[in-house]
Amino acid sequence: MDSSSSWLNSFLVRFRLSANLFLSQFEPLALLLAPLLTLFIARLLHSLLSVIHEKGLKATVLALFMSSIKLVPGVQSYIDAEKQKVVDKLQSGSKSKREHWRTELPTTGLGVGVLEEMKDVKSNDADWKGKCSGTVYIGGSESEGHFTLINEACSMFAHTNPLHLDVFQSVARFEAEVVAMTADLLGSKEKASGGQVCGNMTSGGTESILLAVKTSRDYMKAKKGITRPEMIIAESAHSAYDKAAQYFNIKLRRVPVNKEFKADVKAIRKQINRNTILIVGSAPGYPHGIIDPIEELGKLADSYGICLHVDLCLGGFVLPFARKLGYPILPFDFTVRGVTSISADVHKYGLAPKGTSVVLYRNHDIRKHQFVAVTEWSGGLYVSPTIAGSRPGGVIAGAWAAMMSLGQQGYLENTRKIMEVSKMIQKGIKEIPELFIIGNPDMTIVAFGSAVLDIFEVNDIMSGKGWHLNALQRPNSIHICVTLQHVPVVDAFLQDLREAVQTVRENPGPISGGLAPIYGAAGKMPDRGMVQDLLVNYMDGTC
Repeated sequence: MDSSSSWLNSFLVRFRLSANLFLSQFEPLALLLAPLLTLFIARLLHSLLSVIHEKGLKATVLALFMSSIKLVPGVQSYIDAEKQKVVDKLQSGSKSKREHWRTELPTTGLGVGVLEEMKDVKSNDADWKGKCSGTVYIGGSESEGHFTLINEACSMFAHTNPLHLDVFQSVARFEAEVVAMTADLLGSKEKASGGQVCGNMTSGGTESILLAVKTSRDYMKAKKGITRPEMIIAESAHSAYDKAAQYFNIKLRRVPVNKEFKADVKAIRKQINRNTILIVGSAPGYPHGIIDPIEELGKLADSYGICLHVDLCLGGFVLPFARKLGYPILPFDFTVRGVTSISADVHKYGLAPKGTSVVLYRNHDIRKHQFVAVTEWSGGLYVSPTIAGSRPGGVIAGAWAAMMSLGQQGYLENTRKIMEVSKMIQKGIKEIPELFIIGNPDMTIVAFGSAVLDIFEVNDIMSGKGWHLNALQRPNSIHICVTLQHVPVVDAFLQDLREAVQTVRENPGPISGGLAPIYGAAGKMPDRGMVQDLLVNYMDGTC
């Protein structure tokens, strides 16, 4: 031991002398600053690598290049001016409409006369009857049938608020039953679900998704101690997940879809790491109406012990009935092992009033992380299940009335009609040589594009004919979300589409005043930050 200790001491002395001799040739200030400079460079490289890992090399280089270009005198002001031109063009119609809007209370109230003014204002709305993609899902007109039923139900409970459970017990019952009936449609009574499916009503699909993401974040923190949460979605997943990522400080990883426009399970698997809390599947996805491989995603989530949310906002009140009608619908609900939460909109194909959706969880252990409980408030003890505190009881009553009035047979008949119309539209589009359908639609959304025409110009022509379709990107396309409103007008839609394609084929070029040039420019703009600025500036001047 003494020999070893003596050798070690001798080595340390020699090392110290050598180090001091080497460092003596440098200025003391340089020796002091070198570690700090090294640390600064290391942090800079770490930040750069993190950005490259998150956005990709191409996007990072492009962002650095654009930032450098903007430093040139005059360039930034030129870019701002050009952006404002686009924003002004987008807002040109809405600005003129806002000129005569009220900015203060009337001195003397209008009393019941306000109803006449409301009718007059409403008369300026677009003619949505049969002309809109999605938007209004109930068939017929506002003065008949199912419309009048839910309107009366809503007005009967317009003064209620489920925040006060002890006062409005009726609305509390309606909400519980809407949740239970929706859960039943989505496998809650099947053995594979575990028999504990629970949930709450929300204001819409976005709030349902926000709550599912927030709940998954907190559940995984409690379960695995994850404090830097990440979630993985396909690029076809709804933009509500981007909103959730921003609201709840979650890193979002977006992966491309596969050749069938479905979530790419292999690509998602590659992105999973120790901070992953959630992966997402859509049934169907909003852009193309295609169902993601939920069973494969369920196996993936289960094997990694992470959450899987299934977005059934569109499909919740169609797919269970389409399956009963014999359509080849693969498993998508709580019967799939690994699914931890589901969102389903009642105000879409559930034909309920706007502002009604349901978020469901596999069990109470997960859902408990959705709630907010406050114990130290001077206003008393407080606990709230959803993002909103006060909520409109009228729309909850309207949702209950819609589901109870239609029943299973009503939804089966509605599903039969809209699925048949969807197939008719697909067949009609395939017969137009210039168009092609995106993927293989599973439900009632049909997306289509063109390899020979500007599809956004076709969309502008259709807009001129009164149709309100949805413009998509990656690839450039448009879609129609089929509702009961389209059942009587499907032939007219296809005829107008054929004429629109013929017009663009014979007269190619931007349509004056349309959105084709704007969508086209946005699609070609490599700096996505600039596109984001355009959208934010547009919204800032619109609302």
